[in-house]
Amino acid sequence: MWAILKIDNKNLSLLKNDFTKKLGNDVKFYIPRLQLKKFLKKKVCVKEVSLLGDYLLCFHKDFSKKSVLTSLKYCKGLKYFLTDFLNSQKEIQKFINKCKENENERGFIKSTFFEYKKNCNYEFISGPFTN
Repeated sequence: MWAILKIDNKNLSLLKNDFTKKLGNDVKFYIPRLQLKKFLKKKVCVKEVSLLGDYLLCFHKDFSKKSVLTSLKYCKGLKYFLTDFLNSQKEIQKFINKCKENENERGFIKSTFFEYKKNCNYEFISGPFTN
């Protein structure tokens, strides 16, 4: 059963350790990441960014039990569980499969993940190129 967690990125390793201590080694974490390349002062800077921001996907078979969720509620690094993840299991699995299909060999999401349509008009919503 997949759960969506809002996390504190500074304490991610503590959160993973707490979950493996309480749930065992059969817990899985998935954080889809992007690799952004920018040109700054004639140099290429590479930055790794999480696609979901401060959210994390976590799998364990016992997440359907309310007692398990209450025992994990106060782990360091966890802000909260997103509610109603039990009803969205098909959509979560579909999203994870799409991410895994569009990963490169290093585990970063490729540009094929984003479905661009050719010969369509796109518009900037904010920034210096608005409208």
